[in-house]
Amino acid sequence: MTTNAQEFDRARAAMPGGVNSPVRAFGSVAETPRFFVSASGPYVTDVEGREYVDLVGSWGPAILGHAHPAVVKAVQDAAAHGLGFGASTPGETELAELIAARVLRQAQQPGGTATHPVERVRLVSTGTEATMTAIRLARGATGRDLVVKFAGHYHGHSDGLLAEAGSGVATLAMPGSAGVPAAIAAQTLVIPYNDLDAVREVFAARGDEIAAVIVEAAPANMGIVPPRHGFNAALADIAHAHGALLILDEVLTGFRVGPAGWYGIDPVPFTPDLITFGKVVGGGLPLAAIGGPAALMELLAPLGPVYQAGTLSGNPLAVAAGRATLDHLDAAAYARIDAAATTIAEAAASALAEAGVTHVLQRSGNLFSIQFAPEPPTDYDTVKAQEAFRYPPFFRAMLAQGVSLPPSVFEAWFVSASHDQAAVSRIVDALPAAARAAAEATPD
Repeated sequence: MTTNAQEFDRARAAMPGGVNSPVRAFGSVAETPRFFVSASGPYVTDVEGREYVDLVGSWGPAILGHAHPAVVKAVQDAAAHGLGFGASTPGETELAELIAARVLRQAQQPGGTATHPVERVRLVSTGTEATMTAIRLARGATGRDLVVKFAGHYHGHSDGLLAEAGSGVATLAMPGSAGVPAAIAAQTLVIPYNDLDAVREVFAARGDEIAAVIVEAAPANMGIVPPRHGFNAALADIAHAHGALLILDEVLTGFRVGPAGWYGIDPVPFTPDLITFGKVVGGGLPLAAIGGPAALMELLAPLGPVYQAGTLSGNPLAVAAGRATLDHLDAAAYARIDAAATTIAEAAASALAEAGVTHVLQRSGNLFSIQFAPEPPTDYDTVKAQEAFRYPPFFRAMLAQGVSLPPSVFEAWFVSASHDQAAVSRIVDALPAAARAAAEATPD
């Protein structure tokens, strides 16, 4: 039997850092990365044959649980008919219709927005492609070049969006990325999150040059930092007053925190111009999407002048996985996810309090994270000010007890509909020892 350490040595000889996505290297938690070979429900199993209760969930897509029978069968059935055709398939239309219908149902609810924000959908392969396409579309629609983003928000790794990004960029403490030309970086204006005065100021100074504001609907890439009440609605109002668009990034929250994503549960109704989806919408396979009103979306080729293409866009296996996942995300599934998330989150906070660890628990729907701070962080600067050194020993203690957490303090915890009482109990039982490890931690 091979070990995780042996697999990592072999991987480092073949791939940069031994990984194909930086956070997988476990560098920020000072641990050997686990190499998984199978998964089922709320569990994952590594090359050494050890089983863990999983709170990563493939970074969100495994919302029904790993290897859900209906999703697996849908993919197997699709594969039996061919892995891809380089041509259109009925399944693409069906998934696009399903995405639009979920958002429309929310728009029609009492208190919902008056207009339907998703009349057309373009399928792509990754969240990075989705946000990149949304920005290109916004620039094409407005004839402007500048984009406003918020520090700590992660919108994929396209050149213009890596400045002060969250997720892996935050984990590695990188200000941005080498290889991004200064002229491209200058087209992105980065301002503090949850600060409407900063939004008004940047628009007052350069409003006639700004094509769009892009925002995570409820940030989950610097830990969970919920938007202030009415923040997204105010963003829409400010952007529209200056002829700019609002791009709502729901790659993480879309169809996870509710049937219509964060858009569906935001307490103050608003209408974004474009919404990007990912993770859940592909059911664990590479698929993402951009949605918006017909007049805007039909600026995309072949109807309009904004070009976007992808050989694997709308791949039939990914489409099948996404459709099966959304089909099984009913009210009962969301109720199970919400209940399990509440139990785990409250148990984590209780264990840390019992151990005397300064912390806050922040939630956006069923997404949550622990941050080692005395007050709830509201932006990237306050997130970075926490005692992040407490997370690595906390993480390692959970891992040693068979619980796989996100390997970074800057990531959300993901619960699935398959996290039953047995899985939740294993997590809860592991928390006191992990909390004590966090309490004993000291800065380097």
